[in-house]
Amino acid sequence: MVKEETAIFACGCFWGVEYAFSQLKGISKVTSGYCGCKSSCITPSYQQVCNGTTGCAESVEFIFDPSKISYETLVQFFFSIHNSTTQNRQGPDIGSQYRSEIFYLSLEQKKIAEQILKEHQKKLNQKIVTKITKATPFYKADEYHQKYVEKHGKFSCHIPTMSRFLKDNTS
Repeated sequence: MVKEETAIFACGCFWGVEYAFSQLKGISKVTSGYCGCKSSCITPSYQQVCNGTTGCAESVEFIFDPSKISYETLVQFFFSIHNSTTQNRQGPDIGSQYRSEIFYLSLEQKKIAEQILKEHQKKLNQKIVTKITKATPFYKADEYHQKYVEKHGKFSCHIPTMSRFLKDNTS
């Protein structure tokens, strides 16, 4: 039996990111929340994160089965669903909480993320601003934010078309 692993990514509003990753084969759990916070002694609220004082990024934590989907594939998907060249912005969402960041949980994840970032950079004319950072504590967002797209039946965040990637990787 393969042990499941955890990954944490930030690439804009967590509602759309959560939905996108939940469509991939091998993902067993996806949670919207916050990572990269300045202080681990708080449990940030959505309002605190939005006012910019916490340093938190809207993030998605997910549990995956590496025998079904590799961390490398997840990082490639991460880069395919957002603009990694915009600082603190995705579509109409502006603020440091919308930054592009990979929070690694092991040195192996860090190594893979750095390699894929380098490969992705070669394809772009603009500089990638995605940070690759050791994960800080992850805080689950309020229940209202969990499975938002499924509950409300609509996207309200900027996530580009994923059909090319999802075609071969959805359950």
